[in-house]
Order: sequence, then C-alpha cells, then structure tokens
Amino acid sequence: MSAYVLRRAAGIVPVLLVLSLVIFLIIEAIPGDPAQVMLGQHATPEALERMRHSLGLDRPFWVRYALFAGRLLKGDLGRSILSGRPILAEIAEKAPATLELSIFALLLAGVLGTLAGFISAWRQNRLFDYLSMFSSLVGVSIPIYWLGFMLIILFSLKLGWLPTGGRLSAEISFHSPSGFLLLDSLLAGNWTAFSDAAKHLVMPAICLATVPMAIIARMTRSSMLEALNQDYIRTARAKGVRTLRLLCVHAFKNAAIPVVTVIGLQFGYLMGGAILTETVFSWPGVGRWLLDGILGRDFPVIAGGTLFVAFFFVLANLVVDLLYILLDPRIRY
Repeated sequence: MSAYVLRRAAGIVPVLLVLSLVIFLIIEAIPGDPAQVMLGQHATPEALERMRHSLGLDRPFWVRYALFAGRLLKGDLGRSILSGRPILAEIAEKAPATLELSIFALLLAGVLGTLAGFISAWRQNRLFDYLSMFSSLVGVSIPIYWLGFMLIILFSLKLGWLPTGGRLSAEISFHSPSGFLLLDSLLAGNWTAFSDAAKHLVMPAICLATVPMAIIARMTRSSMLEALNQDYIRTARAKGVRTLRLLCVHAFKNAAIPVVTVIGLQFGYLMGGAILTETVFSWPGVGRWLLDGILGRDFPVIAGGTLFVAFFFVLANLVVDLLYILLDPRIRY
C-alpha cells in the first residue's frame, strides 16, 4: 500500500514538468510585451531594451524555460514582474480564499448532486426524476458569469439578503492567521465575523457548484441505474432485503466508483472555474490574481498560477486513486 502511494505521488513531478513546458509554450504565443506594460506606451526603445534584459526576456526560449524548470524543482516560482513579490508568497496569500470557496462548492455539489442522482434512480421515471434531470441540464447549460450576475441582482440588489462581493464586510475587523476565514473565525469564537464570512461565501459557492452539481447528479443516477439492474440486486430483492439497505449498501457502494471519479475531477475544474466566479464576486483568490496577471502580461504569475491549479488537479486524481482502494480492495496494483 505504501509503495503504491509513493509511486503515484512520485508521478506528480514529471506531470508538472510537462505541464510547465506546455504553459511556457502557450505564454510564448500570448501577444504583448511585459516591458511595454511596465514602462507605458511612450517608453523609448532603449528603455524597453534595458527592461527586457533585466527581466531576462531577451534570452532564448529554451534558456528561460531551463532556468524556470530548475527553479521549479527547487520550489521557486520566481517573482512577479508587476509587483516584484515572490510568486509563492502571493500564492500563499491568495490560495486560502480559493481553496475555501472551492471546498465549500465541492461539498455543496457533492452532497446535493449525489442525493439528487440517488433519489432519481430510486424514483426512476417519476416526477422528481424528471425535475432533477431537467434541472441538471439547465445547470450545465447556464454560464457561470451570467448566473453570478443574476444572483447578485436578485439576492443583493433586489432582496438585500446577501452582500454583492468580497470575503468580509469593511466594518468588521478580523485577522485570519491561516487565511481561511470561516475556520479561523469559528475557532476564535467570533460569531459576527463567521456569520458575515458565511454570507459572503453563499452566492459564489452556489454559482461555482452549479455545473459540478449537475454533472454529479447525472453520473450518480446513471451508475445507480446500472447497479440496480445487476443480478446480485435481483437476488437481494428475492431474499427480501429491505429497500433502504438494498439501495445504500448493495447498489450505491458498487455505483460509487464512477461517482467518486467525477467528484474528484470536478475539484480540479472548480479551481479553474474559480477565475470567472472570483472576478464576478470580487473574491480575492488565485483566480482573480491569475486574471490580473494575464491582463498585465505578468508571465511568472501566469505560469505560477496555472501550475497551482494544475497541481490540485493532479492531487485530486491521486486522492481519487487512493479512494478506489477503500471502495474496492481489488483495485490495488
């Protein structure tokens, strides 16, 4: 078991190196000059040349990539061109906000999506099944940014129930040591900050969870229906096994592997989808920081932010592989 985990974990390093090369190739194709962005449109050619030399942009692509890969293996992602701060420091500052939003959205999508798919399979071709699958189709089809604006208009501007954006109201003063506002405020017993942070989290989490929730619901329903048509289910019914035990123990346990796969993959997509959600709701996370880096042609930020998202995508796949062993011990090697 330990050897299997180590083999799977060791595979993350070459994957990230290949991804870093792909990211560098994409960045190379992005139009724009960071030196021009930093110095402005009226900078002289001599000043631009000096700035490019100081940033290392006048070196060949392979030289710049080799230097970046070397720093990456040492855990150094370089410095931001615009702010001058280390990329790892900025990621450490922004990551808790994105992780808090993504984890809460994944819990919401996983619980509600699995429950909806479970009940739909149990009540196949009934009213709940039709409504659930129709809602799933609508959820997959709605653009995130449009849904975000609609939620703001309804719950913030019209009803006034929830704040329009941000993580904490300006009038509330609370220092979060770890960056996870909900956890820190809960541990500190600051219920005012906890309540306010939760209100700020509701709409972004709903917006981000909509598409994964729909996908998880449809996958759960499909897997459950496939399991319910197996011979061992018919045998259990013939033996008089109760419906609840039949569904939860016999059917859902065997239908869980594809559901777990989808949930794990959706966490990676949530990290990427957070870019739009964080922009709409002014959420100070990695997604919004990465978008600012793209608009400012800040290549180290683009590379570091993309690798951060890719790392959690790969990590989610590793966790899913390990969960396979718990669900089915036969899948070990």
